[in-house]
Amino acid sequence: MTPETLLAHYDSGALWPASGAASANGDVPGAYQTALAVRALRQARGEVPRGYKIGFTNRNIWAHYNVFGPIWGTVWSTTLAFCGGDGSVSLDHCAQPRIEPEAVLGLRATPAPDASLDDLFDAIDWVAPGFEIVQSHQPDWKFNAAQTVADSALHARLLVGPQRPVREFASSAAELDQHLAAARVTLLRDGELVEQGKGANVLEGPLSALHYFLKELRACPGAPDLMPGDVVTTGTWTNAWPVQAGQRWSADFDAPLSRLSVTFT
Repeated sequence: MTPETLLAHYDSGALWPASGAASANGDVPGAYQTALAVRALRQARGEVPRGYKIGFTNRNIWAHYNVFGPIWGTVWSTTLAFCGGDGSVSLDHCAQPRIEPEAVLGLRATPAPDASLDDLFDAIDWVAPGFEIVQSHQPDWKFNAAQTVADSALHARLLVGPQRPVREFASSAAELDQHLAAARVTLLRDGELVEQGKGANVLEGPLSALHYFLKELRACPGAPDLMPGDVVTTGTWTNAWPVQAGQRWSADFDAPLSRLSVTFT
């Protein structure tokens, strides 16, 4: 699976062939270099990086997916959308799409070197509810960690809801961490309860997930740093649930986040 082949499958939504999956069955550091090569191809054709997604921060789902540690990938101008709380997302060319309710952080500055939680707080502008639509080009969502990294970290779409400045409700990293970790979410499909989750599911909280990710990003050779204006989606508070066109999903988040709804087309 060359970077060109991986990108072709991403664009078409076609699943990987068994032979290709075997060739992507390498080590995780090598998979990140492959993913960065795909990133370069996407930039060359005009797509603009808009931030990052962090995946598998929810330890409750590690055994289910056979991935036992967080991963990360790029969010793009072509995959990112904002709404006031009620949006729509096309599933065209998505491979086995699933939905994840998450907290999304917006940066106002590049975090300091060896950033502490307090440094991260200084670099964050806003927080918002989000739906990441993830996908897998491996049949039946059966993969290993290296394959998920090579597969664009499973990222397909990101819908971001109302943005709330963090300094409206928190004056420190500890206060922000406490609010986000304690918040809960109720996920509904066409008005029916699907699952409930909480912010503490993602490495003890979204701010902790960002802290972990930043260290991993800066340890990866060739990976671009976080930039002012980037968004970072910090991992699902529930399991990832299959979605299809025609469905309407909602997530009722506790404060400081708010309700987010999406209709799939």
